[in-house]
Amino acid sequence: MTHSTVTPSNQTAMRPLTRRSVLAGSVGAGAALLLGGCGSRRDVTRRTTDDPWRQFAGTTLNFISENTAPTAAIAADLAPFTELTGIRVNIVTLELSALVQKVALDLASGQAQYQIVYADPYQVLAPYSKGLVDLRELADDPSLPRQEGGFRDFIPTQLDAAGRFVDQDKVFALPYDCPTMIWQYRADLFDKYGERMADDLGFDPTPSNDSTWAQYAATARWFNDNADEVLFGTGHQAKQHDSLMCDFSNVLWAYGGDYFDDGDAVGRLGRVDPGPCRLGSEEAVAAAEFYADLLAVADPASRTWDWDGVGAAFRAGRIAMCPNWHEFAASNEQALPGKVGYARLPKGPARSANHYGGTGIGISANTLPNERKAAWLFLLWSTAPDSQLANLKSKAGGGTPTRTSVYELPDVVRAERRPSAMPNMLTAGAVQQAWRPANIGLRPKIPMWNECDTAIYTQLSRMLVGDATPAEAMRETASRFDRIVARGWVG
Repeated sequence: MTHSTVTPSNQTAMRPLTRRSVLAGSVGAGAALLLGGCGSRRDVTRRTTDDPWRQFAGTTLNFISENTAPTAAIAADLAPFTELTGIRVNIVTLELSALVQKVALDLASGQAQYQIVYADPYQVLAPYSKGLVDLRELADDPSLPRQEGGFRDFIPTQLDAAGRFVDQDKVFALPYDCPTMIWQYRADLFDKYGERMADDLGFDPTPSNDSTWAQYAATARWFNDNADEVLFGTGHQAKQHDSLMCDFSNVLWAYGGDYFDDGDAVGRLGRVDPGPCRLGSEEAVAAAEFYADLLAVADPASRTWDWDGVGAAFRAGRIAMCPNWHEFAASNEQALPGKVGYARLPKGPARSANHYGGTGIGISANTLPNERKAAWLFLLWSTAPDSQLANLKSKAGGGTPTRTSVYELPDVVRAERRPSAMPNMLTAGAVQQAWRPANIGLRPKIPMWNECDTAIYTQLSRMLVGDATPAEAMRETASRFDRIVARGWVG
């Protein structure tokens, strides 16, 4: 295995790539060149065997992934796959923006240095879906092993959001991880101060389906003023970074705002042209006003934190609660055993919205016929129920399942309560509520999302330091979105 991490200096040296800058010169004529250019490259050997898992023994594949917990778990225990198939897999892990650049260049080259791709829905799948294999052709191939549970075993919203783009009938990636933002809080402090808080605040502060964002902010202020165990009531991932967009989006959707009309469909299946941006709406401005007020009572260091930063602050006992990705539960339980509670995020005037950040793994369409079949064996194995259960138990990390059947296993059901050998499962009640169609938050899956993402977190950051009012920030972001979308994309 090869593990590679981009250093900060390397990240700085790389210029951000857009679909236009990668594809305009190399594949301006469209998908034909994107998938061409293989030249005299030789396919891997297919062996004659009665065991469909051993057809490509001796093959070496490369898997490029973001440095995530599920990949850490798989990388730490690849021996079972090699024993099953005779295939070696080299795993390269990178920070997401560096991964996107390498994948874009690899697809544009017409080669397949990386046969297996961590296909982030917004930065890889949407802009480069033409460079990924439609996995149905492999699932239907009678010469290959049957896919356990089929596509139907994946949580439906996740299969759409992480695996499809525009066309309901094509599947470009299998759901691989499913980080979702939920409410993480110091249950021990809520137990200690609960009655006193209720008397002072006039409502039960215990996180529940009835909790509102306004109550969340009031509870944060109470902790600021009354609890010695923590410095601040809440913390946020409000750095000028993708994390700020993620954090704000929960509030935006809860207040009834959205990025585009028909936001559920734009987030679930995606659109090439989503129409005009709706961030200038009254609901979006109200969400921005509330978010600015919330950050005013949050830990001031929030403006320097991404998800890792706020997670570390929570584990260190600096803050009483925060919205963060549910897969931080494993490290929470190490630092604060038995002291943390998990709930879906508070509701706003419209609903509770919980940002889904899951990703699928796919296969580069530059792979040759036997090579893509060998890669499909890895996709089958790495997303199989047994592998997802092993990831849950892994000491090296591990995500939470994307398959319905895994949540029904007796060992997994037992792990939802302490003491738990699978600490991420302590969030099961919260995330299963968060994944309901009425509660899930899906950012726009559009080819130009990377630029739009930068536009919103830049304007939100200006708002948080006082350089723009909430209304100005939203109107300017909407204007920038419209210019980005109108410019269009190559391919």
